[in-house]
Amino acid sequence: MERSEFVELLSSEGLRLLDSLPPYRTEKDVLRLVTDLRKQGHSPGLVAAVLTQSKLRRKAVAKFGDFASRMLFTEAGLEQATRLSVAARHAGRFRTAGIRRVADLGCGIGGDALAFAAIDLEVTAVEADEVTAAIAAYNLAPFPSATVVHGRAEETDLRAVDGVFLDPARRTAGHAQTERLTDPDDYTPSLGFAYEIATGRSVGIKLGPGFDRDLIPSNAEAQWISSDGQVVELGLWFGALARSGTRRAALVLRGDDAHELTAEADSEDAETGDLGDYLYEPDGAVIRARLIGDLARSLGGRMVADGIAYITADAAVETPFAAGFRVLETLPYGERDLKRALRDRGIGTLEIKKRGVDVDPAALRKRLALSGDRSATLILTRIAGRHTALLAERL
Repeated sequence: MERSEFVELLSSEGLRLLDSLPPYRTEKDVLRLVTDLRKQGHSPGLVAAVLTQSKLRRKAVAKFGDFASRMLFTEAGLEQATRLSVAARHAGRFRTAGIRRVADLGCGIGGDALAFAAIDLEVTAVEADEVTAAIAAYNLAPFPSATVVHGRAEETDLRAVDGVFLDPARRTAGHAQTERLTDPDDYTPSLGFAYEIATGRSVGIKLGPGFDRDLIPSNAEAQWISSDGQVVELGLWFGALARSGTRRAALVLRGDDAHELTAEADSEDAETGDLGDYLYEPDGAVIRARLIGDLARSLGGRMVADGIAYITADAAVETPFAAGFRVLETLPYGERDLKRALRDRGIGTLEIKKRGVDVDPAALRKRLALSGDRSATLILTRIAGRHTALLAERL
């Protein structure tokens, strides 16, 4: 979004127009709406701006719920923004640590700052991009404890705050069609700067879940978070924000429920063993945190093979940290025989899961030419060094 477009959008005319837009779904709806708005005398730039914001608000509901209808966004800002349920966890950690004044460096559109302000923490939200900073100011306007500063994180005076939160930009500059950065030194602010200010301070750093584990400092608590089955971030916590005795954590959010595995370090894998009646696929946060062994032992289970994140057990155990399957039978692994076996069993709807094998599930499903009124799960993996196909059903 260009500065001129944003200025026009922020006018009383622009905001009224945005809030008055009717819902639209198809390209035909959009064309009709554009024609109507142009007939009403609105400029092409304003029409484009409000339609873009309307689309982003609909998309943002997944992260911000009902709040999305009163917020403004950029495409890139929304993509990197912390979903509200996770931001609330960040804010709660600061409050639990006794921190009351927070600097949110690289605040983006203000998602985390909104969560800080919502529990009455004083937050100074700093953003280097002028348009994004203005959007954050709009989103945080209802909160008197929030202040937005247009400036660079590296130049922010931190003497007046008790704690710092950083969400470094991990994509190239811009408001749309940005690309992911692979070198942490290219983040804005850089990872080196983030680690530097974490020395002797209470600091939280939000990173992507696939961040190189070798770059995690030994004095940080590393917490991977999944939300409704998707691993969404890695949080590094320092100082008073890091919990005593915890260096690895997997937080699993399912709707309003939260469950966490914690440990002092990566857990050792459980022993491998024979296939049991049940198979468990650990949540992605558990896998990223390398707490699979602890989970396996808590289930009374064992690993199906070294280096493969499947746990097998002889009894069904309910757990929020893994998806459970009852193993029905072992099928032929060869594609022609597998196709015949599935056809004989009348399976027309098939969920395909795989670990440790080179298979494209979508392409395989197409080649299997399924037909029938039964549904099942096919698990492709390696057991005892052999490629194995398991027919299963979800618990």
